[in-house]
Amino acid sequence: MFKNSYKTILAVLMLVGITAVLIACNPIAATPAAAQSASNANGGITVVGQGEAYDTPDQAQVQVGVEIFAPTVAEATSQNEATIQQIMDALNAMDIASEDVQTTNYSLWAEQIYGDKGPEGIAGYRVTNQVNVTIRDIDQVSDVLSAVIDAGANTIYGIQFSVADPAELEAEARAAAMADARARAESLAELAGVDLGSITMISEVINQPVMPMGYGGGMAVAEVAAGPSVSPGQLNYNVQVQVTFAIQ
Repeated sequence: MFKNSYKTILAVLMLVGITAVLIACNPIAATPAAAQSASNANGGITVVGQGEAYDTPDQAQVQVGVEIFAPTVAEATSQNEATIQQIMDALNAMDIASEDVQTTNYSLWAEQIYGDKGPEGIAGYRVTNQVNVTIRDIDQVSDVLSAVIDAGANTIYGIQFSVADPAELEAEARAAAMADARARAESLAELAGVDLGSITMISEVINQPVMPMGYGGGMAVAEVAAGPSVSPGQLNYNVQVQVTFAIQ
């Protein structure tokens, strides 16, 4: 029995020894880990490039509203509805498509009368109705605003100008950002006395375009009743890219 056990142990030891010799004679088996370590040791150069592109807006959005105060709910809602319908008719006459007009707020609330001891009753009811209007012809903006004011709109909120299809602007800004990133990386590589390798990683951030604004916040019609003057200005699209280059 002991003789058999001795033979088994001896066979196992011989097998382990042969395996160790084979690994020693074949160093390729250890190469991947060593190569990975060497790659990590080389590091890289990571930079952030920025690119900008400018264009003139070709469309605008504006919030048009009607606010009515009346003694009763029925009066307030009916007057508001009549006025908003006049505004819709005016927009239709300006060839604004129905899908470019969207209700964004409808509110009804009671306004209290306050005395020395607190609420004493209801003074009346206020109804607010607001729609977002997309004006796809930038040259129409001033005329559309005049039309809705004439139709009874008594609140107008900030105009936002935009480009209907920003893809070309984004591509232009992206190309500028990549060129900027490479220039920065090449400068760093030269200062460090190393050669720039290939790109190993890219991440992108597209910032919201800086849009020229009209009528910063809400304003009463009396302030623009003479006919609003609108200047679309220019849009600025900004793209940032973070790029990592290998070091050769």
